[in-house]
Amino acid sequence: MKNIKIVLMLGLVSNITFAQTDSTDFYFKKGTAEKEARRFREAEKNFAKAASFSPTDAKVLTSWAQSLQEQRRYMEAREKYKAAYAADSKNPEVLENLANISLNTRQWNDAIVYAKKMQEARIGNSANYIIARSYYEQQNYGECLKYCELAFKDDPKRAETPYIAGRSLVEMSNYKKAAGCFEQAIERDSSKAGWMYEAGLVYYAIPDDKKAIYWFERAAAKGYTRSNDFIENLANAYLNTKNYEKGLALLQEVLVRKPQDQELLYNIADAYYQTGKYDDAISYWDKILAIDKQNASSLYMIGLSYQKKGEKEKGQQLCDRAIEMDPSLKKLKEEKKMPGGI
Repeated sequence: MKNIKIVLMLGLVSNITFAQTDSTDFYFKKGTAEKEARRFREAEKNFAKAASFSPTDAKVLTSWAQSLQEQRRYMEAREKYKAAYAADSKNPEVLENLANISLNTRQWNDAIVYAKKMQEARIGNSANYIIARSYYEQQNYGECLKYCELAFKDDPKRAETPYIAGRSLVEMSNYKKAAGCFEQAIERDSSKAGWMYEAGLVYYAIPDDKKAIYWFERAAAKGYTRSNDFIENLANAYLNTKNYEKGLALLQEVLVRKPQDQELLYNIADAYYQTGKYDDAISYWDKILAIDKQNASSLYMIGLSYQKKGEKEKGQQLCDRAIEMDPSLKKLKEEKKMPGGI
């Protein structure tokens, strides 16, 4: 009698197991069909139901995570991928998805851990990039560059690799090498207007104003927003190459939007001074003094402008008054007496 009970119990367990398997398979197939039809909310419900019968089925958990990911519920998706990884740590799809979603949800340490596991298992060719990007976001630029080199060998066509290498080099003030990285990135993806503008900024910092102008203008042609900062940077690059006409036109464009910006007014005045248009220069330095009567630098430059015009006594008086306001300008006066000065 006891043996009969054991047999009956085993049969019951077996029936329950088969029933669970059938139910898991039924809801998994329904979920897969909904996912393929891009009805991700319905797919999610079916995968959740399948998981209620088989909570450790990595295939079900992975599909559930993918449905959540398609709904941009990334943190929830990440938890499902982690559950799938706990169920099957050798599943390459699970591990790669977990590394990528950790990266996309800014879980930098986890992204590094899972990407290194990808390397150990020889999964895909994105592990070094994931590690490099994670180190960049953690501001560990030395490690980032090390893994960028490896990532570039893995996939020479990936534009983001030289881009983040360039950003890391900028953070370490290595502008010349950074410029080369930005050009490599843009060569691989010429759709990024923002990258072109950054390339211009890097060349501006080197300084290489001609290359800065080239990239600023390419960025604008690609649709980069002509913000005040963008126009001023382009204008200053033109002024540095002594193309005063274009530089001044751009600064005047910004001045319409920022009529009391003293730095902008000063740069316009200085550009007119450099081109020998001393009356125009004086008028813009006067605008600064109307805003700030104690602006000794502007008063001093007005004095120099008058001297350049031939009104040396009036100009000298203004320079002396400016030096009284700011004694540090006396050094500038001494420099002007050197060969090439007034």
